[in-house]
Amino acid sequence: MRKKFFVIGDSISWYYGQYLSKMLAPFADYDRKGGSKKMTELADMTDGVNGGHSGMVLIYVKGVLNETFFKNSDYLVLNCGIHDTKIMPETGKIQIDLETYRKNLESIISIAPMPIIWVTTTPFNLPCGDFAGRQQNIDLYNKAALEIMAKHKIPVIDLDNFTRTLGTDIYLNGTDPCHFNNAAQALQAAFICGQLLSFIR
Repeated sequence: MRKKFFVIGDSISWYYGQYLSKMLAPFADYDRKGGSKKMTELADMTDGVNGGHSGMVLIYVKGVLNETFFKNSDYLVLNCGIHDTKIMPETGKIQIDLETYRKNLESIISIAPMPIIWVTTTPFNLPCGDFAGRQQNIDLYNKAALEIMAKHKIPVIDLDNFTRTLGTDIYLNGTDPCHFNNAAQALQAAFICGQLLSFIR
């Protein structure tokens, strides 16, 4: 029987997802937040393909727990972290502090109706506006997430370290600080596809 992967992740997951969905097609079904079904009535702007910060992911998961398109999935492929570490210009503080991030991940894990596969947050390149100086925080949030996943024996796809092996000429238009060009997106998708297929074989 074909398995179904449901993806919740940041915009980077949407970029590589365009390749991943095609790579998985011969072997498994693929869907994502904002994909086959949009939940326009959800609060806190949680509609759309971007998962946003961990608080938004938690709201979304709570909102779709009983939806067939979600609960009938075999695996939840999950990532959040980039938006959590966003520096809010009005306060100068991180959008979701580390302790709240931990609590949000624990809450998501506790209510998810299917096994989770965690994907680490990818590295930044150049400072850019409210994303400036973020790599140190991303490393801290990745570390915290990995500790939680290890505690719950949740498998991890380490997209962060894989992406670091791809060199420096991988960012979109050579200037985007966090999104990747087509070649890098395809390589990320191939890496993730191989990892996902290992769970169903």
